[in-house]
Amino acid sequence: VRLMASIHWALLLFLVQLPILATSRAYNDGNLTLWCHPDQAAALLQLKQSFSVAATTATLLPSWQNRTNCCLWEGISCDASSGLVTVLDLSGHGLNSYGLDPALFSLKSLRCLNFSNSGLDGQIPIGISKLVNLVSLDLSSRRVSDYDDPTSAADWFNHLWEPNFEILVANLNNLRELYLDGVEIMSSSGEDWGKALAKYVPRLQVLSLEGCGLNGPIHHSLSSLHSLVAINLGSNDVGPIPEFFADFPNLSELQLSYMNLQGWFPQRIFQLKNLRVLDLSSNPNLSGHLPNFPHASSLHTLRLEGTNFSYRNPSSSGDFKMLRELTLDGIFLSMDFLSSFGVLGSLCQLKVDLRNSQNVLGPIFSWIGDFRNLASLDIYRCDFSWTTPSSIGNLKALRSLKMFDCNLPRPILSEIGNLINLQNLEISGMSNCKLHGSVTSSIGNLTNLRSLYMKNCDYCGAIPAAIGYLRNLRRLAIYHCDFTGALPSAVGNLTNLKSMVIERSQLSGPIPYAVGQLKELTQLTITVGNISGRIPSSVLNLTKLVGLDLSYNHVTGHIPTPLFALPKLSYLNLGWNQLYGPIEEFDALSSCLQLVILSGNSLAGQFPKSFFQLAELVRLEINLNNFVDSVDLSSFGRLRKLTGLDLSHNKLSVMIDEGNNSLYTSLFGLDELGLACCNITKFPSFLTHLDRMVYLDLSCNKIAGDIPKLIWERWNNSLLQLNLSHNMFTSMQLTSYVLPFSGYLEVFDLSSNRLRGQIPMPDLSSEYLDYSHNFFSSVLPNFTLYLSHTNYLSMSNNSINGYIPETVCHSMLDVLDLSYNNFSGPIPSCLIENAQRSVLNLRENHFEGTLPSNITSECTFQTIDLHDNKIEGQIPRGLSNCSYLEVLDIGNNRIVDTFPSWLGELSNLYVLILRSNQFYGSIDDVIGNHQSGGLFPSLQIIDLSLNNFSGNLNSEWFGQLKSMMGKFNSSGDIVRATNLEGMAEYYQDSTELTYKGSDVTFTRILTTLTAIDLSNNRLEGTIPESVGRLVSLRVLNMSHNAFTGKIPTQLGGVTDLESLDLSCNQLSGEIPQELTNLNFLATLNLSDNRLVGKIPQSGQFLTFDINSFEGNLGLCGPPFSNPCGVSLAPPSMARVEKSSDVDVILFLFAGLGFGVGFAAAILMRWGRIGKWFVKSARALWT
Repeated sequence: VRLMASIHWALLLFLVQLPILATSRAYNDGNLTLWCHPDQAAALLQLKQSFSVAATTATLLPSWQNRTNCCLWEGISCDASSGLVTVLDLSGHGLNSYGLDPALFSLKSLRCLNFSNSGLDGQIPIGISKLVNLVSLDLSSRRVSDYDDPTSAADWFNHLWEPNFEILVANLNNLRELYLDGVEIMSSSGEDWGKALAKYVPRLQVLSLEGCGLNGPIHHSLSSLHSLVAINLGSNDVGPIPEFFADFPNLSELQLSYMNLQGWFPQRIFQLKNLRVLDLSSNPNLSGHLPNFPHASSLHTLRLEGTNFSYRNPSSSGDFKMLRELTLDGIFLSMDFLSSFGVLGSLCQLKVDLRNSQNVLGPIFSWIGDFRNLASLDIYRCDFSWTTPSSIGNLKALRSLKMFDCNLPRPILSEIGNLINLQNLEISGMSNCKLHGSVTSSIGNLTNLRSLYMKNCDYCGAIPAAIGYLRNLRRLAIYHCDFTGALPSAVGNLTNLKSMVIERSQLSGPIPYAVGQLKELTQLTITVGNISGRIPSSVLNLTKLVGLDLSYNHVTGHIPTPLFALPKLSYLNLGWNQLYGPIEEFDALSSCLQLVILSGNSLAGQFPKSFFQLAELVRLEINLNNFVDSVDLSSFGRLRKLTGLDLSHNKLSVMIDEGNNSLYTSLFGLDELGLACCNITKFPSFLTHLDRMVYLDLSCNKIAGDIPKLIWERWNNSLLQLNLSHNMFTSMQLTSYVLPFSGYLEVFDLSSNRLRGQIPMPDLSSEYLDYSHNFFSSVLPNFTLYLSHTNYLSMSNNSINGYIPETVCHSMLDVLDLSYNNFSGPIPSCLIENAQRSVLNLRENHFEGTLPSNITSECTFQTIDLHDNKIEGQIPRGLSNCSYLEVLDIGNNRIVDTFPSWLGELSNLYVLILRSNQFYGSIDDVIGNHQSGGLFPSLQIIDLSLNNFSGNLNSEWFGQLKSMMGKFNSSGDIVRATNLEGMAEYYQDSTELTYKGSDVTFTRILTTLTAIDLSNNRLEGTIPESVGRLVSLRVLNMSHNAFTGKIPTQLGGVTDLESLDLSCNQLSGEIPQELTNLNFLATLNLSDNRLVGKIPQSGQFLTFDINSFEGNLGLCGPPFSNPCGVSLAPPSMARVEKSSDVDVILFLFAGLGFGVGFAAAILMRWGRIGKWFVKSARALWT
């Protein structure tokens, strides 16, 4: 419809303005000026206040000034005779609005209203229905694509909805054109919208409702709209296409793509004599055949790709001499069919999908090669390794070539190099680009190229220096490509370049100084890569630069102060780099900065006061830095256009003058506010005056008292993210435990407060819900009804009683964390058997019963933590289907089973905790018949302690643990579920190990933490020498068994070892001198064995006290008082067993001293008092 729409819109605009043009000339000839009505000018100026501008727009409607003629304002046209405003067209002006000012609806003279592509958000105002003279209404939402400016309005806001379609159109009887593409129509049944259109707008000519969420079937009442010229219902699900579409005599454009159409397409529609555009693409279940086209000569556009059309009668297809655009599926093509089109002398644009068409590629490209006047060619999903069509290189008239999801080896790229007139080249989804330098030999030939676009390319190697030959290039865009090396300095030759966007590449090294030669550049984006070094000073030469984005790289150094004062720079994003130092004060008065993002760096010093003078500033984000200052929030009151502010996670103290009544009036547009960790002690009262809030983060402060009810009463339509965690809130101002959020809530985080009672649930499902670390005691009986779209739910660390209902399985939960509560009863079998989720954490509750066994191959679990419950029975063998499983913790239960060696097939398993159950038998099955390939290839933590395992360890038992045999880097990553679609940062696994004889809870598991605990079993025999191959092992505990023989000298090769406990065995012989090589050994316990000889006196052994060695009758030398060679009375065998009932909340990080190191905040607990302390500590530490 867009092609036809532009024609219709231009025609309407011309007809509306025709008397204006004529009269305007007469006025000009007579030196007269037609002024608009003052009340309408005032209304327009009031309307202007409801808009803000996109970051790439320097000013907001600059011609709209008081005491000027509004008929001459941009986007405005007036009637020549009356001076009344008849046209308001603000499409494409880069505007944002959360709600149109009602002053708009006083412009009753409007005939054309166009707000398309304007970033409108919220419900369509009911006042639109008051504009009864409207002939054309366009509120279409903008489609964001890779070509769009990432700083544009539509990336920020782009969601309109209409709850009652009938009310919208009820008074618009004069309407001829209706464009609502992308608007969510909630009354979406075919009967609702079909009847409304037929009843209220009977003379409608253009209907465009693409992507409106419509449901079918299309109601027969629509057949009464005999004037319809263009219909676009694409990207909806309205069922079969009715036959009566063929009865619209004037229909010239019909677009029905992406509609999941099924069955046969009505053949009579092909007979429409005025049909110019027919788009049936991307309906794979739509069948039909191309019939005889009696009026084919008038058809301009035919799109049939992605359908199930057959071409059984190609000879009767007709004459397509006027066809200008054709899109087809290669899978159905044959030379007979292609020849049936006749001579396509007018064909300008051809799109062909060539998946699964290898057998006919030659004939197809031979046919394409005959179109010597072809200007645009799009090829989808073609594997050119099957053929190298020279015909492509013969298309000398080609101006645009697009190849999507194609494999492009060197020969085809060479052919592209022959297209010397090419102006636009797009290559996307190169699935197998194996040759280094494939692009190099040909790219330099395309000297007329204006636009070069590459996306999802597996091309490796550097960006060729030959790119510097493309001196006519205006736009360079590279997304998700694996180019390596530095950005070549040859880009400095592209002196006509206006936009350079490089995202998600492997480019490294500094930004070349030659970039400063690109004097025409308006947008420079190099983001999500490995760019390093400082921001080159030559960037300051780019005086036309509007947007600069270097985010998510490794850029270092200070930010050049003049950068903030570049004359046209409005969008600056340097977030998530390694920038440091203070920001010097700069000349803000001449700056037009609108969006400044400096988050995630190491910037320090005082908060720059210059920011308070950026009059055009719309958004400021400096969170996650090291600024140290006191900031008075009222200072931002000068920034009347400010809508977003984030000062979180610095060392700032934000002061809020509760008596300053002007604060909320000056910040009336503020709808995104981040003040996390800003030393705030009260809920900011000025927020209670704001009618709208989209994002609010007040976490990590000291706010006490009630959570105000305005959050769910006033902001219930707008709020997307709310984080009030880590405060001291004690209650919520509730009238119901169902919070009336009528809009979509993404994040609702109340964790780590002091809230009690029943957990409240948002009325409409939230994607992320966190109630953890509070004092909640119950949940709504039907709480699962409010989880229909929730991906993350945590209620951990509360005091919640009750059962988990089976209905929880009807949710879409990806993460369910109910740990550290008082839940009881059986675990619903569907939670484990049929669930496609990543994390199930039910740790430390009172669940009982057995685990379900019917776990299918669709299992997607990455973490299953059932630690410390009352689970009985066996480990279900179906867990072997969970190929993504990384953490399995069923410790402290009542499992009776043998060692689950079959889990060793899980290649991603990092952590296996079976401690404190009733496992029995040998653990030598870890070798079994898998000696060649090895089991548990990724295992880094295995805890089998406190069971009844028995027997000897095979000499190669340790040799199976391949993941512990390689050295790690010193930092390590945190083990976390990786498939959480943006939520991995919120959930972190924890586990409990025995360390220093105490139970240690690791609340962050680093990939560098490796541990083996076989203690408190009945294992016997010698310790296998293969233990010495585990060079990355950090913790080894084999105490309280019946091991005999000598301590393997090979242990001295485990140089990363930090904790070693072999106590309470029957080991004999001397302590190997090789153990002194363990320079990171912090804890050693060899007590209660049969060791003899001199205790080594070097290395870490000089730091161990007598407790490490006592209970060995034959040991001598320090730290014992008996020297070696002197016979003394044997020491007492009586030893006091120290309680291992200790919790340690342990944080791991890379440090100095003992290897990767343990930095721990340790809390010893005895009895009930200590247990309360542990829970409190967990609530404070996240």
